[in-house]
Amino acid sequence: MAGGAGAPGETAEVRAACAAYWAAADARDWGAFAATLADGLVYDLPQSRERILGKERYVRFNQEYPGDRHVRIERIVADGGGRQAAVRTLFTVGAEEMHGIHFLTFDADGRIVGVTDFWPESYEPPAGREHLVERY
Repeated sequence: MAGGAGAPGETAEVRAACAAYWAAADARDWGAFAATLADGLVYDLPQSRERILGKERYVRFNQEYPGDRHVRIERIVADGGGRQAAVRTLFTVGAEEMHGIHFLTFDADGRIVGVTDFWPESYEPPAGREHLVERY
């Protein structure tokens, strides 16, 4: 991914990287999912005040997340030059649906270095993931 003012090709690369990330998450293809991430990834969940540092912990967090969930991208707004994107998704867990807004930041190699997820309501995190997260 080249730097610059967000040329169409750069924006397309960021959009494609977002699509690959969500496709791998939905398919639970953890190898492909990990391949989209930089080693030094920082994942933030402001509503539950949780942070995960590092690719391995973030992959494990997703592997261990309970339930049969599916995700569909509704919209991607990408800034190729700034190497960032906002993504609106629809998550389905059984009959329940919820929208999420996700902000992703990419490194010079096109891997995700930052993810911040916003969900419809604040919540206390479920028990059992303390080994992966820090609270702030």
